[in-house]
Amino acid sequence: MRQWIAAVEAELDRELALERLLGSDAGRSPASKRTTRGGPARHAVVWEEARARAQDGAGRPLPAVTRELDAALGHGLAGPLTALTDLPPFDTSARDGWAVAGPGPWRLRDARVPAGGQPEPLDHGTAVALAAGDRLPSGAGGVLRREYGEVVAGDGMLFDRSGSPGAGGRGPGPGRDVRARGQECRAGEMLLPAGTAVTPAVVGLAAAAGHDRLVVHRRPRVELLVLGDELPESGLPRDGRVRDALGPLLALWLARHGAEVIGRRRVADDVGRLRDALRDSTADVLVTTGRTAAGPVDPLRAALAESGARLLVDSVAVRPGHPMLLAELPPSPDGRPRLLVGLLGEPLAAVAGAVTLAVPLLRRLGGHADPDPEAHRTTTASALPGHPHDTRLLPVRRGAHGIVPLPFDGPAMLRGLAVADGLAVVPPGGAAAGAHVEVLDVPGP
Repeated sequence: MRQWIAAVEAELDRELALERLLGSDAGRSPASKRTTRGGPARHAVVWEEARARAQDGAGRPLPAVTRELDAALGHGLAGPLTALTDLPPFDTSARDGWAVAGPGPWRLRDARVPAGGQPEPLDHGTAVALAAGDRLPSGAGGVLRREYGEVVAGDGMLFDRSGSPGAGGRGPGPGRDVRARGQECRAGEMLLPAGTAVTPAVVGLAAAAGHDRLVVHRRPRVELLVLGDELPESGLPRDGRVRDALGPLLALWLARHGAEVIGRRRVADDVGRLRDALRDSTADVLVTTGRTAAGPVDPLRAALAESGARLLVDSVAVRPGHPMLLAELPPSPDGRPRLLVGLLGEPLAAVAGAVTLAVPLLRRLGGHADPDPEAHRTTTASALPGHPHDTRLLPVRRGAHGIVPLPFDGPAMLRGLAVADGLAVVPPGGAAAGAHVEVLDVPGP
């Protein structure tokens, strides 16, 4: 009898915690109210507000760290990138040819400008061979391109043939085909602002400007929890079970958006096991797939309630993926804040949740600058179908006259997304041909 009473009390405590979790509606601006299976009504926030809450929930970016150039790729700059030297650091040739001093013809010096070395001064009326990027010798007034020069055998004289019929060239006037010192930047000049994503081009610029290391924000550590007992990880679907497509898809997707994915594991449909997984994870952000609908067999909200979590977003007025959620977990033992993004188990719906909640959250934690939505707006070549009341995220391709919708756009489908150039943000009611809509990036190769 005592065991039965204890079990009943534990279940009552769990239900009270769940009600507190689901009832945390303070400060909401609901777009609609949805009744869930076995649970209270949930207020769906509008799509734009959900993204803003994800950014705000992240708080401040993660701490700054120093990384070698190649290890900084994908991070966000923690401070401005400034030049440590003039670029170029000295006058260089912009073309293969000859450095010349004074008007031609010129007596050609036997040696050429040494690559990476200090060339000897050039006397008036002389020339010396050099390659593009070589340092100009002092005394040189310009560069004669190789295709315009002719060396007369025997006397070693160099002639300018750029003015001959059909040549169409210009002679080596003062400063012509010369990259002047500091043409690109001066030492101390800011090259890129804080928050810039470190791309291969940024790595190259930093190296050229004299940097060996960069100060960047640490990438957020993410753990992916695939919920459910019915998802085989290999082979063909069988016995009523479907392949897990989200585990491999989301791990790569989140990494391309700045996450350091530290693990991916399956968690059974058990409240206690899921609660323990949330408690023991060392990730900054946990991302779960499935079990967001608050149904009778869905343990996610019960585990969040028992963990003392606080819901920041509970359902979004967007299709597909509206039952997605964002929760603030209790901090780690070292005081580090932790967050959870709950995604649906259907592939396209899960991706819709990732771009709505996970991507803005990861960008803010990683110290990346907020993207400008207007820079990602484009014209529709044909009408884009929408939902009567909610925002719709629709796979599209870019054509000669704008974006066009793709088929296979159901919440459980991936075929349209696999060939999409992006996800169009379609307002309630749809978008007419010629309208301007935002298109979210789909990570490519």
